[in-house]
Amino acid sequence: MKTRICGLLLAALAPAFLVAQNLHEFEQRIKEFTLPNGLHFIIFERREAPVVSFYTYVRVGSVNDPKGETGLAHMFEHMAFKGTTTIGTKNYPEEKKALAQVEALYDKLDDERNKGRQANKEVIAALEKEVKAAIEHANSFVEPNRYSQIIEQAGGVGLNAGTGLEQTVYFYNLPSNKTELWFLLESERFLHPVFREFYKERDVVREELRMRTESSPRGLLIRAFLNTAFASSPYRVGPAGWPDDIDNLREKEAKAFFETYYVPNNMVIAIAGDVDAAQMKVFAEKYFGRLKRGPTPPRVITRELPQDGPKQVIIYTPAQPMLLIGYKRPNQYDKDDPVFDVLSDVLSSGRTGLLYKELVRDKKLALAASSTSTFPAGSHTNLFVLFDLPNSGRTVAENAKAIYGILENLKKQEVDAETLKRVKTKIRAGIIRQLDSNSGMAQELTAYYVNYGDWRKLFTQLDDINKVTAGDVRRVAGTYFIEKTRTVAYSEQPPKQETASLTRGGLAVGGVQ
Repeated sequence: MKTRICGLLLAALAPAFLVAQNLHEFEQRIKEFTLPNGLHFIIFERREAPVVSFYTYVRVGSVNDPKGETGLAHMFEHMAFKGTTTIGTKNYPEEKKALAQVEALYDKLDDERNKGRQANKEVIAALEKEVKAAIEHANSFVEPNRYSQIIEQAGGVGLNAGTGLEQTVYFYNLPSNKTELWFLLESERFLHPVFREFYKERDVVREELRMRTESSPRGLLIRAFLNTAFASSPYRVGPAGWPDDIDNLREKEAKAFFETYYVPNNMVIAIAGDVDAAQMKVFAEKYFGRLKRGPTPPRVITRELPQDGPKQVIIYTPAQPMLLIGYKRPNQYDKDDPVFDVLSDVLSSGRTGLLYKELVRDKKLALAASSTSTFPAGSHTNLFVLFDLPNSGRTVAENAKAIYGILENLKKQEVDAETLKRVKTKIRAGIIRQLDSNSGMAQELTAYYVNYGDWRKLFTQLDDINKVTAGDVRRVAGTYFIEKTRTVAYSEQPPKQETASLTRGGLAVGGVQ
């Protein structure tokens, strides 16, 4: 996993010498330990200000969603903010009974619905009313947002979470004198979670899918792009999931998911800021030591099938046309991974990138053009992606043809030394810049530890970038930017006739005609 933020922090530094110094300094300030239950902690002591950033990384994301239950990883992320048996409830014993009644009635409703053609519509309607009333009764015991209120009242800021394809993360910042409060609250929500307001929150997750994908031309295009590019990969479906799956998620499924993946041996926590590592270990043992180790969660074993020919998909939308071009590439552990990073910055490092100079500045074919080296995630075979927003009056086909031309030149001519040097400096600066804040540090430490087994990869990758040559860039471009493994997705105005060809505008499956 690579996270880079553009910056100029190291632009004037002698990278090889100073980065080594930084690594040595960081090693002195970082302490690691693993509890008997398998939960790993990384502590970074930074005493400049009395604040602390906390970052909990769980090795679970949408790739782990069971079949027919897509969106479940995202659903539990929402549940983690609903409180515990003591936080967020007015009367937990009564709430527990009410929640059980909701599930009992929902079981009856599902049983009737599952009868298919034999289902009794009147019975379904009656059960739906009973379920709704039971949910309202259970919700009457809830103290809304109590978990987050406690954090805010303690001076906490930045409380949030996120679900990706391969991880779910929880994070916020507190004054350093409130550190023990974090240990209590964070351990409690994984030790005694309560799945309250589940069906209310399910509607929220469904609405997020509507806003971010179904009502977004770009979201629709990305979904169609991934569904087309991947045949068997777990990357085929994003964290948002499928609408019907979300609409039918049940609390019991979320509980089973939690019990499988939210075990301490499947989690990593980083703490960065004004703390004492020895004291953090005492707190960790006291609070997180209560979590019981569980079986190692099942691995995702399905891999992407080889792609034996170009793919293309089009979506119709009244919005401005957009273009996505992706090429299959190996996972982030491949020896050429740093070369893809350099290639991406050669193509789209702001106004100095080849895409901007040729498509936007010189030919005025596009309003914007960029690339990303790893999409949508990196642990499996993924995509090197180019994004293009055609200028008014210019076509998707024109832009695609120009992009193919740029890529062909990269195969024929080596990048000049000045460009390669500038790109490497920019990448190095971005990597180190991310470490400037406690929150950025905590995020990077967990991500690199989980993905590479050692947070030091955050620094050693600088050496990998330095070793990339112009010949490497040319070789990787020639190896992977090929028609056989290409997927093209683009949008255009809806056709006036139903019989309109899918190759309208001249963009054929095999390329530009």
